[in-house]
Amino acid sequence: MKTLKIIGISLLVLFAGIAGYLYTSGPTLPDNTEAVIQEVISHPLPEMVQGETGFAQSKNINIWYESLAPKGTSKGAVLLVMGISNDALGWPPNFLRAFVDAGYQVIRYDHRGTGMSDWMKDWDSDHAYSLADMADDGVAVLDQLGIQKAHVIGISMGGMIAQELAINHPQRINSLSSIMSSGYITDPELPKISGEIAKELIKVSLKYGIVGGEKNMIKLHLASRMILMGETTHPLNVKSLSEQVLYNVRKRKGYNPGVSKQHQAAVWLSGSRYEKLKTLRVPTLIVHGKSDPFIPFEHGKKCAFLIPGADTLWIADMGHDIPEEMIKPIAERIMENFNR
Repeated sequence: MKTLKIIGISLLVLFAGIAGYLYTSGPTLPDNTEAVIQEVISHPLPEMVQGETGFAQSKNINIWYESLAPKGTSKGAVLLVMGISNDALGWPPNFLRAFVDAGYQVIRYDHRGTGMSDWMKDWDSDHAYSLADMADDGVAVLDQLGIQKAHVIGISMGGMIAQELAINHPQRINSLSSIMSSGYITDPELPKISGEIAKELIKVSLKYGIVGGEKNMIKLHLASRMILMGETTHPLNVKSLSEQVLYNVRKRKGYNPGVSKQHQAAVWLSGSRYEKLKTLRVPTLIVHGKSDPFIPFEHGKKCAFLIPGADTLWIADMGHDIPEEMIKPIAERIMENFNR
């Protein structure tokens, strides 16, 4: 009994230490966070899906999409490809609006494993899907909507998928915009993807994920966004992000805890696109924040060097996200690339 008591006390001390460590880990959320979250939870949520929605079939996988039509005649279609573990709602609303208001049809979709798309419950590492498979999902959405060619914009892992789409389906691409992405994430000659950032993301996942609940889910996403912003000076839109997270939790399928592993496997499986990027003959814009703490700026520079005729937009005070203040200049440069 004495031994059991010692073991029990030791375990309690250990768990208390871990809990204390997690409690103090992660970024300090903005001062008004609690009040804003409470307001969002207590009031009706704004409608975040306002376009034509449906499902495309990609090799028997259901891929949810939303198509937003402009007023009047469309200048063309824009396909948005989101980053790792993220669904279609991850795109800032004002980013979508910039293209719709300019006269473009904008299509966003949930990656397999996220949002309203199929969650791939039978996935295992021996039969993992690749980024090329995920690019086929985007093509399936275009097919479902009867769109022959589109301007493709991808962010982070979505930039890698957009590159795969341009490589494997060049006849479906009018232009390529790759934002804070990489042509070969494990390039031994470039700075590696930040292990410290990955550890910080895991810590906040444990900090807010163990207890769970709507408030902690919102805080998890706020903290993760702050980590990816790095040392940039842009303010975080707590209300907008809180509404997005709560909308996903209450009105969609929520967040899939297993999809990050699947998407990481897809990235590693895909290897280098360097040689194939050299063969692209499509108007391309490479956008990267010089302060990106997750995918180092050098990865964007390497892509721009390899792709013939690639244009670039380097942003000094931008981390691994799109700050609200940068939406307009980024969208304007992307539309300049459309016109090329």
